[in-house]
Amino acid sequence: MAAAAPFQCRLLAGPASGEWARQAVAGPDAGAVVLFLGTVRAHARGRAVLRLEYEAYPRMVEAELERIAAEVLQRHAVLRVAVEHATGVVHVGATSVAVAVAAAHRGPAFAAAAEVMEQLKQRVPIWKKEFYPDGSCWIGQGS
Repeated sequence: MAAAAPFQCRLLAGPASGEWARQAVAGPDAGAVVLFLGTVRAHARGRAVLRLEYEAYPRMVEAELERIAAEVLQRHAVLRVAVEHATGVVHVGATSVAVAVAAAHRGPAFAAAAEVMEQLKQRVPIWKKEFYPDGSCWIGQGS
């Protein structure tokens, strides 16, 4: 099995599964694979949520995620990072974002996955709109 690229990402219409991200980082050199799935919850900000809708600027998403992955790969002893993020409609219970990290050991994999997710929320041009029974509102950059 050939080693995968150190970083891969993709935007897709509708919910993510996480399986693509997990497979993108898998390899015989990895003693740990951490897979984080961000799912749409039924309540947020004290209100019932019907669904989310995501918009993204694809070229900038890829470029910024690549910068984040490079930082994480340099800072942590990890082998590979993959991120997949939904665009469009994602219903309650479905996955909007998946972050997978492979490393020789679990500690660096967990730390790197958490950092990728935090940086994604702060820096990546993806916007979400929450829909409630009584209306909707944009929730800013990040997921």
